[in-house]
Amino acid sequence: MATQHSRSAARLMMAPAVILLLGWMLVPLTMTLFFSFKKYLPLRGGDLGWVGFDNYVRFVTSSAFWPSVVTTLIIVGGVLAITVVLGVLLAILLNQPMWGQGMVRILVIAPFFVMPTVSALVWKNMFMDPNYGLLAHLWKFFGATPVEWLSQASLPSIVMIVSWQWLPFATLILLTAIQSLDSEQLEAAEMDGAPALKRFGYITLPHLSRAITVVILIQTIFLLSIFAEIFVTTGGAFGTKTLSYLIFQRVLESQNVGLGSAGGVYAIILANIVAIFLMRIVGKNLDA
Repeated sequence: MATQHSRSAARLMMAPAVILLLGWMLVPLTMTLFFSFKKYLPLRGGDLGWVGFDNYVRFVTSSAFWPSVVTTLIIVGGVLAITVVLGVLLAILLNQPMWGQGMVRILVIAPFFVMPTVSALVWKNMFMDPNYGLLAHLWKFFGATPVEWLSQASLPSIVMIVSWQWLPFATLILLTAIQSLDSEQLEAAEMDGAPALKRFGYITLPHLSRAITVVILIQTIFLLSIFAEIFVTTGGAFGTKTLSYLIFQRVLESQNVGLGSAGGVYAIILANIVAIFLMRIVGKNLDA
């Protein structure tokens, strides 16, 4: 058993990491709250004093605020639906014995290690360019007019790009969960005459519920702050302006740090609301 001395020594050794982590989180949050109550224009007069909740009112009453929130939620929902469904299918496929299984798994997981900016540039120039992209040549081959993806189908394009990047993460988590499934259950069900769909619905899918919950929670946290893909591809045009991009415009393009900080506080509130909602809906699977 751990003694009082050993517990004290453990706390002492953990203290620097805990202090660093708290500072890393609390200092930016405190500064964001501080500037959200001030009118601070770095290139147009600097600190112009306290304005109270004026920045919050201006940001939430902006004509771009609610559309940006809706766009953010649409992208998050679309990416989650695609990555979870395809992740389950890919995980089942990769779990089957095949030649070169290890290499196939590496190739499937590889896109997750590509930087978001690089991924967006590759999709924008190599695949979605209406003149020279691979998809444009495919359309022309079948006699159809190439689609200008980033203007005519902007939101689906963003969802496609982000899904391609996050699908390997979902596949990896779900593949690990499938490999922990007791094969004797599936063999027994097969011997009893249960078809493949029923074995999937009554055995495999319930076993994956906790892994799916983890995928949804982790991806949602990161997807709510999606920025790089939009900055590189559409620049927030054609209805793709998310809340993070709106904050970027207020801070860097409009040089209004106070207004952008108020937007940052709204982003934190939105992230917490979504996280609490998800935890209430699917978080109970973690205790199962």
